Amino acid sequence: MEPAQLVVWAEFIGCIVAIGLAGTRLSLYGDIIAEKTGLSGSWIGLVLLATATSLPELITGISSVTLANAPNITVGDVLGSCVFNLSILVVIDFLSRDESIYRRARQGHVLSAAYGIALISFVGANLLIDGKIVLPTLGHVGLYSPVIVLLYFAAMRSIFLYEREQMSDFVEDVTERYPAVTLRAASLGYVVAGSIVAAAGVALPFVGADIAAMMGWSNSFVGTLLVAATTSLPELAVTIGALRLGAIDMAIANLLGSNLFDIVIIAIDDVAFLPGPILSHVSPIHGVSALSAVIMSSLAIVGLFGRTGNRVFGTVGWVSLGLFAIYVLNSLGLYLLSE
Repeated sequence: MEPAQLVVWAEFIGCIVAIGLAGTRLSLYGDIIAEKTGLSGSWIGLVLLATATSLPELITGISSVTLANAPNITVGDVLGSCVFNLSILVVIDFLSRDESIYRRARQGHVLSAAYGIALISFVGANLLIDGKIVLPTLGHVGLYSPVIVLLYFAAMRSIFLYEREQMSDFVEDVTERYPAVTLRAASLGYVVAGSIVAAAGVALPFVGADIAAMMGWSNSFVGTLLVAATTSLPELAVTIGALRLGAIDMAIANLLGSNLFDIVIIAIDDVAFLPGPILSHVSPIHGVSALSAVIMSSLAIVGLFGRTGNRVFGTVGWVSLGLFAIYVLNSLGLYLLSE
């Protein structure tokens, strides 16, 4: 391997290490903030942790469309991250040896997953029809972008009201687990860890583009698999950290909340992408990832609502096997169909 190639891969690995280490701290700070504020772990995971762990996708997207001029990396990263986030359920189901995560988790996550299906389906539909027909715009921004933002805030309001109602029915004395840590210290740690994640995210689109050129891969393939997997490392680290803390609801809420926020990133990137509506300038191949994310979200709902707990040879449940199968098929389809 030539020195230039070694440098590119070293940069890529450096981003992985930085994001992974910073992400492991976010679950701890999130748990502390949940305890100090009295908010539910699900709400903290859905909003606070999901926003922080989605910073790489946000920074990567803005950098891709403004500096690297690579909208395929942007959209591929977002939709690929949705698929990758849902595949993390397989990992935590395997690590949860005592009982299936689908039995341990609250059924309220079905609401988040359902909103995720609505948002991802909306983007997927616009992605497939944009270019076939002329869609209305607001200047250089597609009309779908403000609709995405409105749907996101409607989802947040609905989920918040649901969580508040659930919390009002759940009252018990809980021993303080972090008496030596103040809310201010936890908030500061959260900001520092989030800043590290954001800084590493800035470099990812450029490293991804270099790897694409070096390996002869298309930007669609690299953005959806390589960059998406890397920018989803905080979700993986935070989710595993939350699982170890026993905060299974915060772990799952982080994954489902990240998917909701990731779709909003498309709307933000659409504003930053000046040549025109961003979905008009990307490959329709990303519709494969959108469809995969919708199927995987539906399987997650089946597991959460049905409280499935049977494991295959003592490993993971049938729902998790289905999630893994869709992830593999999505990756294979993107590789075969990549331009």
